[in-house]
Amino acid sequence: MATTLALLPDFLLILLGHALRRWLRLGDHFWGGLEKLVYFILFPALLFNALARANLEWATAAPLLSTGLLIMLTGMALGGMARWLFAISPVSFASQFQCAFRFNTYIGLAVAAKLHGAPGLAAMGLLTGAMVPPANIAAVGMLARHGGANLWSELAKNPLVIGTLAGLLWNLSGLVMPAPAAQFMGRLADAAITLGLLTVGAALKLDHLPGGGYGSATWFLSVKLLVLPLVALGLGRWLNLDAMYYDIALIFAALPTASSAFILAQRMGGDGRSVAWLISAGTLAAMVTLPFWLAFGR
Repeated sequence: MATTLALLPDFLLILLGHALRRWLRLGDHFWGGLEKLVYFILFPALLFNALARANLEWATAAPLLSTGLLIMLTGMALGGMARWLFAISPVSFASQFQCAFRFNTYIGLAVAAKLHGAPGLAAMGLLTGAMVPPANIAAVGMLARHGGANLWSELAKNPLVIGTLAGLLWNLSGLVMPAPAAQFMGRLADAAITLGLLTVGAALKLDHLPGGGYGSATWFLSVKLLVLPLVALGLGRWLNLDAMYYDIALIFAALPTASSAFILAQRMGGDGRSVAWLISAGTLAAMVTLPFWLAFGR
């Protein structure tokens, strides 16, 4: 119950975002612009700010990164099985495949900060930043036959990767940020989580049955929200992660799919409507499953 109450404000922001989109009728132009602001400016600033000031212990962080990669590889393997288990078209499968392992960084950073403060924020930033390249490689590779996006260009331009690398490089340099610059970055970072969660809610759409029907949809959602957290529990205990990194790995595994999966499917000629349904259903379901796993796993 305590975990649920701790996360309730973040979930209420998601629901508020959905309500504001319906009630205020601000339209796609407003919400699309807000999403771009969050994705290209505010969240990279948040990642940079957290990692630049973090006291990173690489000896203990390495098992966390290994755990994150094994969690994603499990999601990829199980997600790939849907092609043979369900009557789903190749295009729809290639689009929905990424919903078995991609993760919503906005929610992950919000929950990590709520439970562990600045150290948790830095740890989640490090983990998600490191996992973006393999996630994009797998997603783009599966969709490559249906579109013309360039993988390495996608990675080089990814603002979350850029923010993570810039923060790590600044941290390793040992430089001290001037006070005005630190305050400026802090202001941007403070706005990131609230606006990011509002955009997650605004993007919720459940008006289209996904390709492959409810059978394949249930499979992808179960892999992402039920199986991967179990994998995280096992790996965390096997690798003897410390308490904070254990929580970070569990949060990471239990995150719903990011809205960027929909953008990628649309841009590469895939089945964007099915991906939008899975993202929306997964985000709503995670309001129950994420607090459950955190309460159960501790």
